[in-house]
Amino acid sequence: MEHQTDINKAVRQHAEMAEYFSGGITVKKFTAEHAETTTKEIKLNPVNSEVSALRKNASLETIKEIDGIAEESRRCRKCDLGELRTNAVPGEGSPSARIMFVGEAPGADEDAQGRPFVGRAGQLLDKIIAACGLKRQDVWIGNILKCRPPDNRDPRPEEIVACLPFLQRQIELINPEVIVALGAHAAKTLLDTPKSIGQLRGLFHDYVPGIGHRPIKLMPTFHPAYLLRNYSDENRRKVWEDMKKVLTEIGLPIP
Repeated sequence: MEHQTDINKAVRQHAEMAEYFSGGITVKKFTAEHAETTTKEIKLNPVNSEVSALRKNASLETIKEIDGIAEESRRCRKCDLGELRTNAVPGEGSPSARIMFVGEAPGADEDAQGRPFVGRAGQLLDKIIAACGLKRQDVWIGNILKCRPPDNRDPRPEEIVACLPFLQRQIELINPEVIVALGAHAAKTLLDTPKSIGQLRGLFHDYVPGIGHRPIKLMPTFHPAYLLRNYSDENRRKVWEDMKKVLTEIGLPIP
């Protein structure tokens, strides 16, 4: 029974990987008939159980502080976006996440629901996370800005200055082993650099949350929305190469 469960899990993960690499254009279907053949090609890894065993246990105090930051962001009116939003989007996920994903700002779907990455780009991010052998609740997902800019325009400097401290405090509390910066705005803001995402991605950089805090490895990669607009095997391969480096960095098996 346990062996069959492992086979089903492997088949499901293999299907998710196929869908990710195909970009949702042509998805190969996997059924029980393919299970025996598939498991010959896939090395089974109980990734989720390993993650559970390896993850730090967040204290109740940490959870309370993270919840407090979320409430602060919902009340915030430090910039004009506070008056224009439907909902603030504080971020969500495990308070003891080993990997933290950071984008630039919420979009229309996120503004409507108050949750990060729930639109088309979010669905692709979910596939990327699943391809890594993880679940959404295993990681933390947030943005540089907590509120949606009108018409999804780029964040303005004064908005970043007003909002970034929320994210900085979340990073300090969660203390992930790796931050994955999704897209140019997130990477350039966190690294305080004018370099393009093409120059930054594929390499680890050091992000220092504050004085006396250890540097956190930061991996810039393409934003899922960019992949949707610029679908190509090359671009998807680059993102997967970046994610494999992240998994290797924290000692998790590559599916």
